[in-house]
Formats: sequence, structure tokens, C-alpha cells
Amino acid sequence: MTLKPVHVVGGGLAGSEAAWQLAQAGVPVVLHEMRPLRATPVHKTDNFAELVCSNSFRSDDKDHNAVGLLHEEMRRLGSLVMRAADSHQVPAGGALAVDRDGFSAAVTAALAAHPLITLERGEISTPPDEWHSVIVATGPLTSPALAASIRSLTGEDALAFFDAIAPIVHRDSIDLAQAWFQSRYDKTGPGGTGADYINCPLTREQYDAFVDALLIGDKTSFHDWEASTPYFDGCLPIEVMAERGRETLRHGPMKPFGLTNPHAPDKKPYAVVQLRQDNKLGTLFNMVGFQTKLKHGEQVRIFRGIPGLQNAEFARLGGLHRNTFLNSPKLLDATLRLKANPRWRFAGQITGCEGYVESAAVGLLAARFAAAERRGETPSAPPATTAHGALLAHITGGHIETIDAGPSSFQPMNVNFGLFPPIAQPAPGEGRKYGRGSAKNLARKSALSARALDDLAHWIGGETAAAAE
Repeated sequence: MTLKPVHVVGGGLAGSEAAWQLAQAGVPVVLHEMRPLRATPVHKTDNFAELVCSNSFRSDDKDHNAVGLLHEEMRRLGSLVMRAADSHQVPAGGALAVDRDGFSAAVTAALAAHPLITLERGEISTPPDEWHSVIVATGPLTSPALAASIRSLTGEDALAFFDAIAPIVHRDSIDLAQAWFQSRYDKTGPGGTGADYINCPLTREQYDAFVDALLIGDKTSFHDWEASTPYFDGCLPIEVMAERGRETLRHGPMKPFGLTNPHAPDKKPYAVVQLRQDNKLGTLFNMVGFQTKLKHGEQVRIFRGIPGLQNAEFARLGGLHRNTFLNSPKLLDATLRLKANPRWRFAGQITGCEGYVESAAVGLLAARFAAAERRGETPSAPPATTAHGALLAHITGGHIETIDAGPSSFQPMNVNFGLFPPIAQPAPGEGRKYGRGSAKNLARKSALSARALDDLAHWIGGETAAAAE
């Protein structure tokens, strides 16, 4: 039987994963990407799945961390994004970080080589009526023309927030007579050694001076229409965090806990700036959690005031771009279809998930739903006890509606165990205590993860049986 193609609009992580999942399910795909014919404010190449912010996929701990569990679920679901990430990992303690160029090139090559995937370049402003199945995975930088079509179709404006990107520093310009290599609590991870971050220590006086500089630093000005746009709390610019209180940074990205300065082992630093490897060669390191809207000249001046970075050379300075996402609980059904026009599905950050892995995971789900429909089957949603199911539940109705907040209470969310149905009696286990986790809390997370992977296996088995009928 010849199946009509599904059109996927957007070649980021969500769109790339969606195209791959559809093709692997035997469904032909046309993957549309507007770059390089139309550029975006942050992309530098025309590759698919280009990473424009951090190179980290965050924790790879499948037993005690929700995003690590999502990694494992995606691997078991045949994820192209995870296959490429695993093949191009760089040391990052307990995290899975990748060489961004190698990762993107691998995804691009796999998509181009698949016989059921057709790659088309050019902007799509409105999917034509003859496209009977469309997955819109245009991400936070949806083109104005397509965004206008979405607003016209849904009858309401998309929500928006600002996302700031962190600077990248040349490794050989960092002074290791003041800084040192160590992962927090000496944790190891994929390809890691327990000494994967460069740490720059600050005394209380240096920290106070740094906060003062942030508060008075010259920042990017907003347009009038941007002034009321909220930030996503998971990606706040450091100067915005500083405005929330002088101690906010040292309990956030600059926390000194779990680190010992070998240059002064008897003196605990008051705050620490961490830098994480950004490429496979180890020549570039990004400043962890240092998203910023400071002007470029101010960034160089202020960041060179950090011990160890006095002579820092920046491969890229921080920046700011505007993100958009849908009021998904109101607009989308349980399989990510647009209620106003069910031939449209949405995937990735535009749905209100946050993070590379989450975006790809939602692309994976949208594709599996669309593939089932193409084969004449009823789409089956993953159990809410799985990481995929918990994320889907948040997007399609997991937020809290209040009289005061109304529909706008829906906000982007990373996957986390708070989205999972609780376990009344956690499985017994001692657990290993590290970081902030207690043995009891680790046992609870381990039980949630074990349940998720067990339920995922049953869901995969059910899907396989349905496809075989």
C-alpha cells in the first residue's frame, strides 16, 4: 500500500526526530527547512538539529533524574537524536554533552540518506490544504508568516518569552593557576572522569563586586512591544537573577557546593563560575548558566573580572532572542493535533516543552501518532507514568488553571519527576547519598524510573502488536 507523505515543517531537533520516526515506521516524509534561504537570529549553519544554545543534554542518570530517564526511553524508542548524541558525546561530569558540529552533521547525514525522507528547503507560511497530515515543529523561532497563520487559525496570539544564550570561552585563555578541573561532588558521567568542569572561585568581596557590575551593566534594550514578555524561569539571564536578590546567583549557577579549590583547599570559595566543555576537541568551554542580555562590550568587561578569566577570549558572546509557544492545553488534543484543524500537529518547543531532549521527545510522539493514523490505526499515548507520557500530559493539560491566571498559567516546562504520578510506597533501597539527594529521595526516584521503563516496555509491546494486526 502506498501511503501519502506526512509533511514536517522545521528541521530542528523535534522536526528531525519526527521525520526519522515516521520514516522508520514506513511512512514517507517531506521535511521542510527554511534555512539557508531564510535565516534566523541565532542559527549559524543550514544543518538539521543545529544546537544554538548549550551543547548539554543535561543529566544522563536514568535511575535518579527525569531527563536521564527521558534519554533512556528515547533510546529504547529508536531515537535518532539520542543515537547521534551518544556517538558525539564530550566529557561533562554526570551530564550528556555533545560536540555540536559533529552531532548536527550526523543527524543531517542520516536524514539525507533515508529512502523515505525527502528534504526540501524553503519557508512554509501556510501548509497547503492538500497536505493531509502536517507536523509543525518550527520551535521558538517560528517565522513571522507561519506564526501569523497559526494565530489566524487558532483565533488567539501565541505566548512568548525571552531566551538568552551563554558565552563560549577559548580553553587556552583560561588561567588554570587560579581555576581548576572538577565535577560537582566528583560525579562521573558518559565519557567523563569526575573532573570535567573548569571552576573559577570568587571570594565574598569578588562576588559582591560581580553582582554590582551585573546590576549596573549596560543591557540590551527592549522594544515597546517586548517590554511585558515574561522570561522562562529555567533560562533566566544572570542579571535578571541578580535583580531578584544578591544571594540568588550563589544558590543558582554560581553555587560553590560540592567543589574544593586545590589551590586553596582550606578555604572554601564563596561562589564558583563553572565552564563546561563545548566541543569534542576540548578547545571551547561555555559558561554554565550564564545566559545574558548584557551588551557585548559589557560582557567582556564584567566576565574578565572573574578570577581565571582575566584574559578570556570569547568564541561567542551571549545574546537574546524571542521565543514563542502555544497555549497547548487549550489548542491541542491528546495526540498533539490542533483542535481547530486536526490535520495539523505540533511538536517541540512551540508546544510548551523546554529543552533539547524534551523537544525531540515531543517530535518523536507526534510522529508516532501521525504514523499510526497513516496506517489506519488508533494512536496510542504513552502511559503518564513514563517520562514521555508525563511530558505529554503537561503539554495537553497538566497545568493548573486559576481564576486569576486563566489560560496564561500554562508555561514551558522541562521534564521532571514532579510531572509523574506519585508512587504511594517507594521501593525499598538504601540509595547513594550525593548532592542534595537523600537516600529516601533517591529511592523514590529510582522507583519512579523503574516503573516508567517497565510501563514503556508494555506500551512498546502494545504498539508493535497493533502494527502487526
